[in-house]
Amino acid sequence: APSPAEFGERLEAVLEVVYLIFNEGYTATVGDDLMRPQLCEDAMRLAQRLTALLPDQPEVFGLAALLDFQASRARARTDADGEPVPLPEQNRAKWDRLLIRRGLATLHRSSAWGDDAGPYVLQAAIAACHARAAGADETDWVRIAGLYSRLLAVQPSPVVALNRAVAFGMAFGPERGLELVDEIAELPALKDYHLVPAVRGEMLERMGRAEEARNAFEHAAELTDNLREKGQLRRRAGDLGDAV
Repeated sequence: APSPAEFGERLEAVLEVVYLIFNEGYTATVGDDLMRPQLCEDAMRLAQRLTALLPDQPEVFGLAALLDFQASRARARTDADGEPVPLPEQNRAKWDRLLIRRGLATLHRSSAWGDDAGPYVLQAAIAACHARAAGADETDWVRIAGLYSRLLAVQPSPVVALNRAVAFGMAFGPERGLELVDEIAELPALKDYHLVPAVRGEMLERMGRAEEARNAFEHAAELTDNLREKGQLRRRAGDLGDAV
């Protein structure tokens, strides 16, 4: 084990690894199942261990809170057949209120609010907005859009920019969201990322451009190796094909 003096220089990498473990469990990159629950549980255990080891590190508490918020939705993320259920359509009665309360308490322990908030604290704050909303239509998307703008400033990345575009599309209309997506769609890091055409499909569908949305969902399905996601995207494309 590293000495306490070494924690600072290693912390960022450790937090990133724990987060990547959780993400692979939350949405598997390949395979028949959407989730790999054991990986999520391992990551959450490691994050809680880190809060005990480093009680004065806000980002540690931000990560632990973020994982709790994300994991709280696990039972609602798939239907009886194991198919993915999008966040707006999830039955929030299935969300784990104990994990949400723990996440809120953990986030409260972070002292990094204000201009100094780090990326995990900001992501946890975004997840908390979803957790506090009794229904999808009560989600404070304007606040989420603002938090994503702050996150992009402290952690510039194409994926954060894509998530920001989604938030702006929900807060200010799909035209604005599509504009932001198209600004970043050709970045090398996003070139083969299936969520780019998936997000474009969402925006185009909301704008009534069904044929373009169908093509976007079909393209997204071709890019993902997760069979559950692939099936869901193809069904969405098929539904829009019937509507054209």
